[in-house]
Amino acid sequence: MINFNGNIAQEDTILTQNRAFLYGDGIFETVKIINGKILFLEDHYFRLMASMRVVRMMIPMNFTMEYFEEQILNLVNEQGISASARARITVFRNDGGLYLPKTNDISFLINATPLENTSYSINSNEYEVDLYKDFYVTKQLLSSLKTTNKMINITGSIYAHENDLANCILLNDSKNVVEALQGNVFMVMGKKLITPPVSEGALNGIMRKQILALAKKIEGIEVLEEVISPFDLQKADELFLTNVIMGIQPITKYRKKEFTTNLAHLLVQKLNESITEN
Repeated sequence: MINFNGNIAQEDTILTQNRAFLYGDGIFETVKIINGKILFLEDHYFRLMASMRVVRMMIPMNFTMEYFEEQILNLVNEQGISASARARITVFRNDGGLYLPKTNDISFLINATPLENTSYSINSNEYEVDLYKDFYVTKQLLSSLKTTNKMINITGSIYAHENDLANCILLNDSKNVVEALQGNVFMVMGKKLITPPVSEGALNGIMRKQILALAKKIEGIEVLEEVISPFDLQKADELFLTNVIMGIQPITKYRKKEFTTNLAHLLVQKLNESITEN
């Protein structure tokens, strides 16, 4: 099922004139719902609004945070999966035009699928990554948005699958670490927790924001947003990835280096505590 402009319908329509399909003229948010509540609702909504402004989409007057929340929850409630679910809302410019659109008015589509767990947990399986160097992320504002143009992530995922990797690390056009295929990258070196700044082309991740805030409350940990080179990864004590669906995913191996997972476990504990408190 889908929620198309507020109407729940069967997923059987081919949108042959859809600009997100034709030109990648769309942006999206993926949210996690637990016990009928959208986690980090404000952060998701305001990032979506900011992204729409950046790409010059017209924001409808009724597209409030309450409307955003209502439309997502209507769908998961209709599907009976509000206990634990992921939902994606894709916003795209309306049909018409070629590269130059005929209108800046928008439509949206929401789809949702159930999840197993109602809290975040650590996946303790082996998780090996390597660099993906066929294409590079550019250091620009568009790279920090969740647009429907994800060809680097797609080709990188195929590369990872072909090489028996769990994930790949993306580099920017300065050959510095940006993020992973499905999340932001964090590196632990001694007492420092480091993640690439958004100015390097990294996604302005919602879970990234939560982890930065939680880590700053841990005594003895210095939290930094700094450039990370590929050479730094092999010197790290710990590496992990973050996104709003999985929470934190420790990297166990990068090339010949294996890593600890101590801070990742502590942060997952504090993440779950913060969700319960709110």
